[in-house]
Amino acid sequence: MTKQLRRLSVVVLLMFISLFAATSWIQVAIAGELSANPENRRTLYDSYEVQRGTIFAGGTAIATSVPSNDLYSWSRSYPDAEMWAPVTGFINPVLRSSTGLEQAMNAALAGTGSQQFLTRVEQIVSGQPARGSNVLLSLDPALQQVAYDSLDGYEGAVVALEPDTGRILALATSPSFDTNLLASHNSSEVNAADQQLNDDPLRPKINRVTSETDPPGSTFKLVVTAAALASGEYTPESTFDNPATFTLPGTDTDIHNFDRGTCGRGDEVTLETALRLSCNIPMAELALELGTDAIREQAEKFGFNSTFEIPLDVTASSYPEGLNEPQTALSGFGQTDVRATPLQVAMISAAIANEGIVMNPRMVDRVVASDLTVQDEPADTEFGRAMTAEDAATLTEMMVGNVENGAASGARIDGVDVAGKTGTAEHNPGDPYTLWFTGFAPAENPEVVVAVMVQNGGGLGQEGTSSGIAAPIAKRVIEAVLSE
Repeated sequence: MTKQLRRLSVVVLLMFISLFAATSWIQVAIAGELSANPENRRTLYDSYEVQRGTIFAGGTAIATSVPSNDLYSWSRSYPDAEMWAPVTGFINPVLRSSTGLEQAMNAALAGTGSQQFLTRVEQIVSGQPARGSNVLLSLDPALQQVAYDSLDGYEGAVVALEPDTGRILALATSPSFDTNLLASHNSSEVNAADQQLNDDPLRPKINRVTSETDPPGSTFKLVVTAAALASGEYTPESTFDNPATFTLPGTDTDIHNFDRGTCGRGDEVTLETALRLSCNIPMAELALELGTDAIREQAEKFGFNSTFEIPLDVTASSYPEGLNEPQTALSGFGQTDVRATPLQVAMISAAIANEGIVMNPRMVDRVVASDLTVQDEPADTEFGRAMTAEDAATLTEMMVGNVENGAASGARIDGVDVAGKTGTAEHNPGDPYTLWFTGFAPAENPEVVVAVMVQNGGGLGQEGTSSGIAAPIAKRVIEAVLSE
């Protein structure tokens, strides 16, 4: 009997230990993960029992809590909602969903994160009402306004960041939407507004900076040129054949330069001229010489095929494995299955501006409790080195030529050396192009990197040009930074 009781005691003890371990794991080890999970409805509902923290951009409140006269106690209010929609997102118990920073920073804003534990205890002991923490962003409201206004009438995106820190200064998309419509607690109004937005063919709820991938067009020539310089076998003076038509190997498909002529005069063209005039044929020739593996390796050094959290989730840009020769040639000017987000295109320029080092992009500077205690202060971190400082300086000089007397002349600023590259991405025959620009300034001491993507040809079909539409948008953003 004693032996049986001993066995039973051991079993009960083991069950107790297992239960203790399981609860400890849930309450400590994965508490943050569970709290951040958008499927965790209790976290969503509990977050309305406290005064949710405010999201600030440069001292301006862009998401606040206001008292509600229903069972949720508080509701969210979004000043300048359309301008900030891709940043703040929205949170709503009626829709049982949240997006943007409202989702990504929910634990901090609701005061349920592990870093808010001591603050919660203090509030309980002192009898203070529960409050979430405030989130202070790196974004500049004035620059955000310029970026958003510059997109008026276009489908597209603008992102600006500091090359040496990765701090995002502006993140705007167009068309956008009024997040207040989806913050209401009136179920019929919210569901109707949500359905209307979901049915809109212009997809205003999409964050085009972080979630939209398009062929990067000729902006990808920066990656191919970086791979060429890194090989040690090419310089800006390296030459390529200069025909007006090039047949993709193993096919009867011809490709052309944008103006369907040769890349400048002569039977040969230098790499510098090919990049400056944004010619497709010599870059296709270069891509074939480098090979798909070398290009993919270089692309991945810039961040392709990787996901990022800023803390918004960023869709991975892609340079796929196993491209055949025709596909490799097309990838030389950012076509075929190469796809990139505007943030990734900005990261290419940022690496060049930062002497070859890619910084992880971020948009949160601090998390601050209601008593002004700093609970979190994310540091600047490196993703990795994409190229040597010497190659970055060479590529910067080539990009300056693009703006001074090349295909990116729409970004010229008097008295300032701007380094830039345009891109025109093709889709199906007859479809409007996607127009790109990426660059930085001043070239000799970069303060800001900008990437612009304008979809649907800027409303001009195949008549819209990157230098005429995308580059001037970037110019306005750069001027706004340099005038501060």
